[in-house]
Amino acid sequence: MFDVSDVLKFLVSFFLILPIVTFIHLAGHIFFVAIFGGTKRRIVIGSGTKLFSIWKIEIKKYYFWNGACEFETLKYDNRFTNSLIYLGGSLFNLVSIFIVNFLIRQQILEVSVFWYQFIYFSFYILFFSLFPMYFADGSPSDGKAVILALKNQNEDKITDDIQIRKLDE
Repeated sequence: MFDVSDVLKFLVSFFLILPIVTFIHLAGHIFFVAIFGGTKRRIVIGSGTKLFSIWKIEIKKYYFWNGACEFETLKYDNRFTNSLIYLGGSLFNLVSIFIVNFLIRQQILEVSVFWYQFIYFSFYILFFSLFPMYFADGSPSDGKAVILALKNQNEDKITDDIQIRKLDE
C-alpha cells in the first residue's frame, strides 16, 4: 500500500536517482563518441532552459526529465563505431548494475531502497533504450538505431538521446 513514507522514496527516485542513471547512460554514449574521435562533445541533462554548465555537461531546468549527448563529427564513422556509440549508454547502465550488485554482495554498500531504485531505473532505461522501436517524434531507440546502422540505413545517426549538431550551430 502506498503511504506517506513512500512519497519521500518517490521524490528521491525521480529527482535524484533517475537523473544519475540518465547521466550514466549518456556518459556511455559520450565515452564511445570520444573513443571514435567525436568533436565538440557535450552531455545535456534535462530539458527546458539552461541552468548552468560544468565542464562539458549542461544542466537544464527540468534536470530530471530526459537528456541527450551531442557532438559534431566522428573521426571513425562506420556501422561498427556507430553501433558501439548507440549501445554505449546501455552498456554503461548494465555495468553500473553489476558494480552496485557486486559492492552490495561484498558488503561495501548496504542493501537499501536507494540501491534498489537505482537498479530498477537502470534496468528501465536499459530495456527501453534497447527495445527496437521508433519513439513518437520519429527518432529510433538505441536498439533500433543499431539495427538500422548494421543494415546501413541510419543516415542521420540521431536517436532519442543522441544528437549531431550542425557545424554552424
